[in-house]
Amino acid sequence: MRTALRAIGEIGVAAGLVVLLFYAYLLWGTGSYTERTQRVLQRGLTRELGWRHTDGPGRIRLGHALALLRIPRLGASYRYAIVEGVGSAELRKGPGHYPGTALPGQIGNFVISGHRTTYGAPFNRIDELRRGDAIVVEASDARYTYQVVRTEIVRPDDLDVTDPVPGRPAQRPTLALMTMTTCHPKFSAGQRLVVQSELVRREERHD
Repeated sequence: MRTALRAIGEIGVAAGLVVLLFYAYLLWGTGSYTERTQRVLQRGLTRELGWRHTDGPGRIRLGHALALLRIPRLGASYRYAIVEGVGSAELRKGPGHYPGTALPGQIGNFVISGHRTTYGAPFNRIDELRRGDAIVVEASDARYTYQVVRTEIVRPDDLDVTDPVPGRPAQRPTLALMTMTTCHPKFSAGQRLVVQSELVRREERHD
């Protein structure tokens, strides 16, 4: 009996170690991949101003960077290149722009999604944002400053938050909005955290 219990205990310890290593990989291993990729993407944005990676008709190619995201409340070092696309491959690189939604500064809804706990967790702390907080998007043509107007928790299948006028699919947009989405709560995909903002300032680039 003692031998059996000892064997079961050893198996339990081994299994626990495997689970611990797996979660360590999810939290830190995936993050190192995103960090390396972000360095490359951000250098590319600085050098080529993002919009050069088009497919001919002017659409940004999937996986390429289109703008730089900064959120002052989350610290001076918070900088992420936003990539085109929200598939698993794109979101491993950083926050992803929903194809077909507005681009930075455009009338409509500029929608981006990002991981909250893995692959660098770019949206890990967006629950800390409050009404009036600034969100800065630096694109090739201008620097756009959005201001948070509300946050909400929705079901994963509640896609009307991505409409040009969130929640009103038939209404024509008149404002330039930005919607950030991520999983909620942390370590769960049971709900979605949504942070919505309005464009309040556009600063043209002259360089």
